[in-house]
Amino acid sequence: MKVCVFGAGAIGTHVAGRLSKGGAAVSVVARGSQLAAIEANGVRVHAADGKIHARVAAGADAQGLGRQDLVVVTVKAPSLPSVAAGIGPLLGPDTAVAFAMNGIPWWYFLGTGDAEEGRRLPKLDPDGLLQEAVHPARVIGGVVYSACTIIEPGVVHVENPRSRIVLGTPNGQSSGRVDALAAILRTGGLAIDVSDRIRDAVWAKLLLNLGSGPLAVLTGCAPAQVFAEDACRDATRRILAEGAAIAAAMGCPVEPNAEGQIAHGAKSHHKPSILQDLEGGRPMEIDALYGVPLDFARMRSVATPTLDLLVAAVRARARQAGLYSG
Repeated sequence: MKVCVFGAGAIGTHVAGRLSKGGAAVSVVARGSQLAAIEANGVRVHAADGKIHARVAAGADAQGLGRQDLVVVTVKAPSLPSVAAGIGPLLGPDTAVAFAMNGIPWWYFLGTGDAEEGRRLPKLDPDGLLQEAVHPARVIGGVVYSACTIIEPGVVHVENPRSRIVLGTPNGQSSGRVDALAAILRTGGLAIDVSDRIRDAVWAKLLLNLGSGPLAVLTGCAPAQVFAEDACRDATRRILAEGAAIAAAMGCPVEPNAEGQIAHGAKSHHKPSILQDLEGGRPMEIDALYGVPLDFARMRSVATPTLDLLVAAVRARARQAGLYSG
């Protein structure tokens, strides 16, 4: 199977390594020092279950990589317009496109089968260009549980002892393409779940992001330092309760585990990716993680006082850094 990873950052490099280990013919779209390192030395993954070193085809864009059986998009949400503009050469008549990203996905209202079917999310897909470029029938949803850091160009350290991806179609129907991707990634050493309720999985992961990200951005600290403070632990409990209320109002009942998340975070010195982006001067995915969930809260008349305050402060911090213009 020919698989292209569009966006070989930390997560994308990890996924590319796993796909190669699983037997796929892998290519990547990367940029800058990542591209140069991958072209010279391949992708290298340092994980608890061992090291992976894989030679893959690489390019700054999709031109020259050829049509694929599957594309896995692992960019951050602010880069989605570049995906819309550049993914075309990778797509054959039957190419599926899996979006393995954090936050609310641009395809959230595709395949719902209800009155909101096809509703656009302009904060995530301005002008609907991505939906035009990637037909809804191609879409696979993906939720990634893997804390990764680029330790040098082309080399990724994976903190989790066990990384996991949840896959599913927006309409919840079974899919041979989902099953094929799951099989390759399992062979590559990842734990893979296939869900017929992929939006529930989106919200479950989003609650983890909500519980750690805003406080990390505002303090500049990893969770271990944040959760050393009583007030921060209390704020996280309120954040998770508000996030779960939004999810339930959107038809996705998710039970948050505040005490478990706080206990786990209190031992973690891995900085959330949104803080890594702030410190690295990269565009921050404010809308997918925070802005659109709060839009949903307003749609469903869900009160979110703690999130309202913290997200406003995060937006201000991101604007001050020149990393967000919304």
